[in-house]
Amino acid sequence: MENSNAARTDNSGETLRQSECVLSLEDLKTHFITREGLVKAVDEVSYHLDRGETLGVVGESGCGKSVAALSILRLIPQPPGKIAGGKILFKGRNILSLAEREMQALRGNDISMIFQEPMTSLNPVLTIGQQISESIRLHMGYSRKDALDRAAEMLTLVKIPEPLRRLREYPHHLSGGMRQRVMIAMALSCEPLVLIADEPTTALDVTIQAQILELMVELKEKLGTAILMITHDLGVIAETARRVVVMYAGRVVEEAPVDMLFGDPRHPYTMGLLASVPRLDRSALAARPARLSEIKGIVPSLHELPKGCFFAPRCPHADARCHSGYPLWDQIRPGHKVACWYSRQIKGEA
Repeated sequence: MENSNAARTDNSGETLRQSECVLSLEDLKTHFITREGLVKAVDEVSYHLDRGETLGVVGESGCGKSVAALSILRLIPQPPGKIAGGKILFKGRNILSLAEREMQALRGNDISMIFQEPMTSLNPVLTIGQQISESIRLHMGYSRKDALDRAAEMLTLVKIPEPLRRLREYPHHLSGGMRQRVMIAMALSCEPLVLIADEPTTALDVTIQAQILELMVELKEKLGTAILMITHDLGVIAETARRVVVMYAGRVVEEAPVDMLFGDPRHPYTMGLLASVPRLDRSALAARPARLSEIKGIVPSLHELPKGCFFAPRCPHADARCHSGYPLWDQIRPGHKVACWYSRQIKGEA
């Protein structure tokens, strides 16, 4: 599906092709004013999402993944937050320049989001049917009956049994996996061009997690929706994404196609993340399994960032140059770039 050039008409009547970039961030900056000072939660972040692809965004908690996603929909609370600079382009149009009424038409219609916690994201006093049909009526102009029929279709699409019964139930009647499927149904009900999935498998057991990921892949292929997959789980990225963006302390430190990133990581932080993942193929062959690798130290506080490379205090390869200046981008190969002074020397290339 990702290599197809089939055309599709979006909600505004425009025709897009598979290869087009539908969403891009250009030097996005999102800051928060706190008692400790200015926090640069997202600092000059740039990446793009092509029509119908899945882009993975990974990194430790607090690295800015979710704040960047909320910035796309302009859901940053002001104050204390503020989108301080950069551009967010949707089909070439800067979202940051839109009026609030235009943003309301965009949210849930062209760009939808699956939030981390379905139990807190769903309204406990409204039925499932009311919550799904609300956006359908708002964005698609359906009558109440037609919107409920559409909601039932969406529940069937996400493989929830007895959809008509579920429409009358409340969130607390459903299991965690079922609530997550409801969130996916709600997000896809208006057939958006972009779906932002923020930790869509958090707190789910591995069996339900696998079902949710399989479901998202199926729906992407069926509806042609581009997915921005935000997670700290590299296994999820390996299974679902085509390209990966690695973030650390509010910045992007590496970007590459999935195969390149897993096969030849270049940033020491990315290497540390991959080394900390258990490998069943290696442990099964070893007489005495080795201890899992770890990234020493902790993520720096965003209001007290170190001078130079933010990862330098934790990096085994860092020297005076790393501590004095933030590294420039190094284009390793087409589609693979890394912000590290020694990305080539670490691999013994130069």
